[in-house]
Amino acid sequence: QVQLVESGGGLVQAGVSLRLSCAGSGRSFGNYAMGWFRQAPGKEREFVAAITRSGSSTYYADSVQGRFTISRDNAKNTMYLLMDTLKPEDAAVYYCAAKFLYYSGTYYLNEDDYDYWGQGTQVLVSS
Repeated sequence: QVQLVESGGGLVQAGVSLRLSCAGSGRSFGNYAMGWFRQAPGKEREFVAAITRSGSSTYYADSVQGRFTISRDNAKNTMYLLMDTLKPEDAAVYYCAAKFLYYSGTYYLNEDDYDYWGQGTQVLVSS
């Protein structure tokens, strides 16, 4: 089992960068495929980015492709989301999620695939 805690959110101006972190507790952080999701007010939660257990493969939603970068440091039990050139439409509560895997190098795009979730960190972007 893993507990996830997001941090790094805040209020920023459009065009700047922000890095979110997701710290995982417990052992075997490297056995979890992980992802970032976000939920804007009045909207459903949506997929943002996903990463395999080793970090060797990543996948992004079209809306953030080329602007956001997902990464992880298994030695530090931490996953990151670097968000460049933020837009007002990126404003949302960002959640990290983890899926335990005994093996497999895949990533997951559907929130129903994930077993564990953080409490979220809010990102506000002013225009």
